[in-house]
Amino acid sequence: MVDLNRVFGTNPIRSICIACKTIIRRWFRRRKSLSSKEDHKRKRHSQTQQEPVEDKKAGETMNGVHSFRFNDDPLRGNNPTSSRREGVYRHRKLDSSCFPCMMDHMSRNEYRKNQTPPNKSRVSYDSIPSPSSSSWNNSGNLKHPNLQSKTSSRRSNPIMYSNSSGMLKPPPIEKKIECTLEELCYGCQKKIKITRDVLTNTGGVTQEEELLTINVQPGWKKGTKITFEGKGNERPGAYREDIIFFISEKRHQLFRREKDDLELGIEIPLVKALTGCTISVPLLGGDKMNLTVDEIIYPGYEKIITGQGMPIPKESGLRGNLKITFLVEFPTQLTRNQRSEVFSILQDSC
Repeated sequence: MVDLNRVFGTNPIRSICIACKTIIRRWFRRRKSLSSKEDHKRKRHSQTQQEPVEDKKAGETMNGVHSFRFNDDPLRGNNPTSSRREGVYRHRKLDSSCFPCMMDHMSRNEYRKNQTPPNKSRVSYDSIPSPSSSSWNNSGNLKHPNLQSKTSSRRSNPIMYSNSSGMLKPPPIEKKIECTLEELCYGCQKKIKITRDVLTNTGGVTQEEELLTINVQPGWKKGTKITFEGKGNERPGAYREDIIFFISEKRHQLFRREKDDLELGIEIPLVKALTGCTISVPLLGGDKMNLTVDEIIYPGYEKIITGQGMPIPKESGLRGNLKITFLVEFPTQLTRNQRSEVFSILQDSC
């Protein structure tokens, strides 16, 4: 049996505290020595990165990474010392595959700081425009608002062509000319007297008269337009007005025009309509022609006479047709004997 008084003395608690304190002091000393060794390794590692590695033989590898020399680097030149002073010296990036033992003791932030070369300016990304502050062009590319090409500025500001003389063109004056079917059929000459306003040298306005001549061609239709340029009124700061004449047809007593054809209506008594007849047909221009009809003429019966219509402007020498519509005139009164005779004659015709 172990005697505790012999091991710990008369006061065992005090002896235990002294022993623990001694152990703790030894542990702190050992830890301090280990930390000093780690600091020494870090300093050696930083010196190793700042000093370039010189290989005696080109092409030799160290842990799988090719070494480089000052003579082979075009950026450094032949003098490594001058390269360091001028700030052109660049060292090769070290990764964990080359120095795994050193990377274990270095933090990521310290490694990035050591990899940054001295006297090297960093790019500020604050000046780069964001998609929200920039504008997208039509092709989908990001375009900065302050950078505009000459082409875009030209397109945004189109060239406006103006009237160099400063004169305005007023609306034309429209007038109507009435022509008969005879005038449109055979042609005529129309003379129209107009009165217009003219500016004087003193800035006043006076009136002058002019006689315009219109040669109506055979076959002109309703709505044909004849323009006289600069024959209208004169206004300050504007060109003279144009005058436009439109052809209109007067209503005829006998004939009615339908394009290039003429239509005529003739009334005949019932006796001639049933027995046949020869009638005198009036023509446009005052002439007449005899027309013999042997058929029975019923209400709405038509007879066409070719070449007696209106002239065709696009085909010289040709004219349209004359369409004759017959209107049968019935008697208003008949005696009993006349009715019986008509009945006896017509009862077997149906």
